[in-house]
Amino acid sequence: MSINNDVDAVRERTARDTEETAPLLQGAVLSRARGASFASSVFNLMNAIMGSGILGLAYAMASTGIVGFCILLVLVSSLAAYSIHLLLKLCDQTGINSYEDLGGKALRKPGKVLVGIAILIQNIGAMSSYLFILKSELPAAISSLLSADSTGNAWYEDGRLLLIIVTLCVVLPLSLLPKIGFLGYTSSLAFLFMLYFAVVVVVKKWSIPCPLPQNITSLSGALKISNSSDSECSPKLFVISSKSAYAIPTMAFSFLCHTAVLPIYCELDRPTKARMQKVTNIGISLSFLLYFISALFGYLTFYAHVESELLLSYDAYLPRDIMVITVRLAILLSVLLTVPLIHFPARKAAILMLFGGRAFSWLIHIVATLTILCVVLILAIFVPDIRNVFGVVGSTTSSCLLFVFPGIFYLKISRQPLRSFDSVGAAVLVVFGVIMGVISFCVIVITWAKSS
Repeated sequence: MSINNDVDAVRERTARDTEETAPLLQGAVLSRARGASFASSVFNLMNAIMGSGILGLAYAMASTGIVGFCILLVLVSSLAAYSIHLLLKLCDQTGINSYEDLGGKALRKPGKVLVGIAILIQNIGAMSSYLFILKSELPAAISSLLSADSTGNAWYEDGRLLLIIVTLCVVLPLSLLPKIGFLGYTSSLAFLFMLYFAVVVVVKKWSIPCPLPQNITSLSGALKISNSSDSECSPKLFVISSKSAYAIPTMAFSFLCHTAVLPIYCELDRPTKARMQKVTNIGISLSFLLYFISALFGYLTFYAHVESELLLSYDAYLPRDIMVITVRLAILLSVLLTVPLIHFPARKAAILMLFGGRAFSWLIHIVATLTILCVVLILAIFVPDIRNVFGVVGSTTSSCLLFVFPGIFYLKISRQPLRSFDSVGAAVLVVFGVIMGVISFCVIVITWAKSS
């Protein structure tokens, strides 16, 4: 949820039903003449997984150490694949193909409302992280394309002002569209941009020396090497600090794709649980590989000095590097086209919870759109660090959607004995999600209190 977690679900859903009152995350009809191929389903799932979380994983590695990060990443990705396994079993048992309907089946109306609220908050957090990237990266992108003599006081170097302008001129008009299915095809471009980002991170590992340059002198242009010791260039295997509390929430945020899994399953050609589980395992494994490579080489470039938003780390050392400029522009384009797609299911969740099955109303549509975008814009403007978005959303709604809800739904709906393997696994998911979510959230709040 990763951050593109609803993109492909939106594309498939809006192709069939664009009414604002359609059931949230409704899957495709199982009886169809032709479905999506195995390869395209894997690609769609990876599109749902990959998102802005990739920019925060290098910081997570710096906060936990290489070995600690690997253990946590394997744990979170494995549990994510297992929770999808439980959702697929429930889908086969009940015939239900939407996440919130499973919540209604397990916990009646409160369960449906809980899932709707979690999806709304998760998508608001995702949109906030994307707009935060716009706020931090757009001024640098514009400056890199203009004269090197910029004083830093120009209006286009004010990230907050640029964010407001772009939101009003681009994001708002696209979000107001009642039919945005055509934007879903940009999800494949978004994934290619993430792949290009990982390649750039690997290549630029050898472009920045260590110890890191402290600054660049204006007279000779030579690098002034900092007085830091060479120990700063030695990777840490294990790190435990208050910053480590952000690691698991960031990973949970990055692997969240569960709201898109059931629609993808319904679209799969010759859909069987075993076939969809293979799609899941391959999609999560490839995403794991891409995440790990970008995090590892990002960390080995900046070590303890890596920023919570990785692209910001390159500004001081490679301000006008062509590859960094192009990848920054690619990420910005991906963000601009993805925010309206993430907004679509968030608005549907809000309208369904407040107005139920009421007929489409332009007034409700516009008010809901403006309200959600205002909340997202305020968060993006005033949140000082993207790790705060990853930390809070990841430890709350991401943990619920990734671990807690699948486990609870399986225990409530499945007819398996409580001592069966999957029932025990579901209980472990719930316990893990609750404990890690509560601990991470408490440590993050305490860290904020101490720093304020």
